[in-house]
Amino acid sequence: MTTNTSKTNTIAKTRTGAKTNVAVEAEVSRGTLITLGVAGAVVGIWSFASLAAGMIAAGGPIALVKAWFSAVTGM
Repeated sequence: MTTNTSKTNTIAKTRTGAKTNVAVEAEVSRGTLITLGVAGAVVGIWSFASLAAGMIAAGGPIALVKAWFSAVTGM
């Protein structure tokens, strides 16, 4: 009795990696929105700081309004 021994080679191909569909437009819009929000916050903080410094330098809010009016009208 003869036995037929044959070798079988099994090749397994494994694919890894998930396909992700990221909307590029959404990411760009999100980045733009964050940038504009931060820029607006910086301008707001700067304007508040400038107004507060002006009031301190002028001697109060009424003195600031008087100084602003005289600077604008030239009187």
